[in-house]
Amino acid sequence: MTAVHGRIWLTCNERNFLGRGRIELLRHIDETGSIAKAAKIMKMSYKSAWDAVDAMNKSAGFLLVERTSGGRDGGGSKLTSGARRLIECFERIEAEHKAFLEKLSEEVRQSFDPS
Repeated sequence: MTAVHGRIWLTCNERNFLGRGRIELLRHIDETGSIAKAAKIMKMSYKSAWDAVDAMNKSAGFLLVERTSGGRDGGGSKLTSGARRLIECFERIEAEHKAFLEKLSEEVRQSFDPS
């Protein structure tokens, strides 16, 4: 079956800033309270996860992930309210994009139908 495919990436200063993978990373950080645990779930190195978080924090112009150092209660990471709003916005954009691709796919299929 013929279909049109595409992916959404938000850019900031012409650099990729946020896409589906980074959204997934943020969600796992939110669920686990840990960049290390989120990285493990995603089968990526801690360094790759930390680099992604650092890049997102810098590109956004505000913190998306706040880290707390270890201590009596241990360290951890949590999403900011700005990160939560950004995730919601991205998911709305992605839903609109999916609907657009489905519409284009239908147009393509119709153009291949000789009847």
